[in-house]
Amino acid sequence: MTLQIVAGSANPALAGSVAGKLGRELASAVVERFPDGELRPVVDGLQGADVYLVQPTGPPVNEHVMELLLLVDACRRAGAARITTVLPYFGYARQDRRGRAGQAIGVRVVAEALASAGTWRLIVVDPHTVALEAICAVGVEMVTAVPLLARELGAGPLGAREQDRAVVVAPDLGAVKLAEHYGALLSCPVAVVRKTRLSGTRVVAEELVGDVRDRPVVIVDDMISTGGTIEAAAQVVAGHGAAPEIVVVATHGLFVEAAVERVNRAGIRRVLVTDTLAQPAAPAMPLGVCSVAPLLADAIGRLHRDEPLDDLLARA
Repeated sequence: MTLQIVAGSANPALAGSVAGKLGRELASAVVERFPDGELRPVVDGLQGADVYLVQPTGPPVNEHVMELLLLVDACRRAGAARITTVLPYFGYARQDRRGRAGQAIGVRVVAEALASAGTWRLIVVDPHTVALEAICAVGVEMVTAVPLLARELGAGPLGAREQDRAVVVAPDLGAVKLAEHYGALLSCPVAVVRKTRLSGTRVVAEELVGDVRDRPVVIVDDMISTGGTIEAAAQVVAGHGAAPEIVVVATHGLFVEAAVERVNRAGIRRVLVTDTLAQPAAPAMPLGVCSVAPLLADAIGRLHRDEPLDDLLARA
């Protein structure tokens, strides 16, 4: 089977970079849009191919999910032998359990829809839920950008001098394992903030476990959405005497609603994310972007050759 890379409209630059690293051109794909908002993707030249469809489902999430489902179906109808959906960012992954009766489990609904449309396998970068593999009816390869980001930290905003003194901070209990991963890669101790979420945008951070006094701090999370969690964590570590050189690292930078204002208000020196979601060329905050194109190209190349991904996979 020939290898083909198809790009959705959510992040064509990333898909192009992935294709370039694999020595390929992007397959022909056009998403036609009707005046009433309907989408009609058209793809060509996929007969008998091993297709990797790159489409993060970030904001606007619903439109990108619908486009992705239609693209999968278009690839299937174009004769693709197998279709792997590459979701650098998987919208709805946070909806992995019910908070009360009557709530939908969004991640399962989207995963089942992708399987029904013709997806054979998923590649996801640092999904919000480690249960994704158990939830999905198709195979899931959960790769991680943490080593890439840790290397970028050591070479840039943190540096060897500050790395010797730095503390990695989990902004909530859900990020402890992630913080421990960064801590191991950077040889840094870990501290944990305990928070209470009041709503989708309001977070109260209440206490800190660990010592950050007079030390540079690296706050880590899988994503930055509204910035509420990051702002609250930054206030807590500052209140415990951390050095002012606060760095924030996350795989996915959504930056919705007042996120940019919150980051700037918190006095954060540097925010480092990846390009799983397209980022502005001139951000209104101190933003650095690390590309996951090499990671995705490596994963795609190995899967196409039926090789294992063990060293690329996210920790459970």
